Amino acid sequence: MTVFLMEKARSLIARIVCQLRERDKRRLRWQFPPSIFSLRADCVIAFGAGERDNTPGAMSIHESDISWQVLRQIVTDWAGTSAELAEVKPLDGGMINTTLCLTLQDGDRAVLKISPHRVNRDYEREVHQLNLLRSIGIPTPEVYRLDIGSLDDPRSYILMEFIDACDLAEAKHRCSISDFDDIQMHLAEIVAMIHSHTSTHYQRVTDPAAPAFEKWQDFYRHVYDPIVEEAAKNPELPIKARKQIDRIHERLDGLIAHTDQPRLTHWDLWSTNLLTRQDNTGKWRLCAVIDPMCKYAHCEAELAYLDLFHTSTHTFSKAYQQQHRLDDGYHRVRKPIYQLYPLINHVNLFGHEYVKPMLAALEKVAGLV
Repeated sequence: MTVFLMEKARSLIARIVCQLRERDKRRLRWQFPPSIFSLRADCVIAFGAGERDNTPGAMSIHESDISWQVLRQIVTDWAGTSAELAEVKPLDGGMINTTLCLTLQDGDRAVLKISPHRVNRDYEREVHQLNLLRSIGIPTPEVYRLDIGSLDDPRSYILMEFIDACDLAEAKHRCSISDFDDIQMHLAEIVAMIHSHTSTHYQRVTDPAAPAFEKWQDFYRHVYDPIVEEAAKNPELPIKARKQIDRIHERLDGLIAHTDQPRLTHWDLWSTNLLTRQDNTGKWRLCAVIDPMCKYAHCEAELAYLDLFHTSTHTFSKAYQQQHRLDDGYHRVRKPIYQLYPLINHVNLFGHEYVKPMLAALEKVAGLV
């Protein structure tokens, strides 16, 4: 009987994994009968993993094996030895890490971002940035635990607050036009608050501090040189396009020159990283900003990125410019540049689906040089 139940558990898990590959992870709810896992504490759960990372050498999507025993240990380290894990639900987490919602028997929930077989020091950066944003009044999830692991036990994870909300794209479908305008105005307030924090140098926000640059052009090249080099060898791109990119990159310094100072940026603001819900009065508000890749940068690059993927609207732009006016040089020159480079990166990372929009952006910028 025990052997039969163990095989049944294996079959159930394998079937669920197949479903995950075919369905939207956000909409699939995992419920495991406690009796199965009490019989097989060492059975393995396989999840499609990931965190989207724009840095060179980022790992591709892979499968991660996480035992129920590991999850139970993480839960008891957080909530005490009497805590019992009731449910595990996979969440979207990008390209490197596995991201899970853990629900306890008492109803408490937490989000686990885990690299089960890797000493992942990126988690230190993420926690540092979440805490930095939180310290300046930006809504972010509270971090409960950080474990980087070691060579002997290469299991790294962040355990953080679960926020019951929907992302910005889903909110757009749920709420009225005026409600979505309210969200956009709140987004403008939050982005302006982030950008109000300045530095003397351009750099990634890490602890210890990353290399610092006095000139914005030097830092921008530091970020994008490896991406442009990869694009030069990318067979997805026509030879003409690769030559155009090289020519633009050679003349980059003059194209992105500006007179502003280094400002704090989130650097990956798009719909999935913005969580929204209705407050106690029924008004829609942003309740959390997640997955930062913070840099001290030219804030216009962030604004162009928000516009590129239709995260922001005219309502956002109007509200934001009440505090930070954007000149003609942004709209005519810098915005097209700041939208081209992320698209080049997306072609490298995700392939042909981004080639057409990248080529359209490239033609627009090519006319400037």
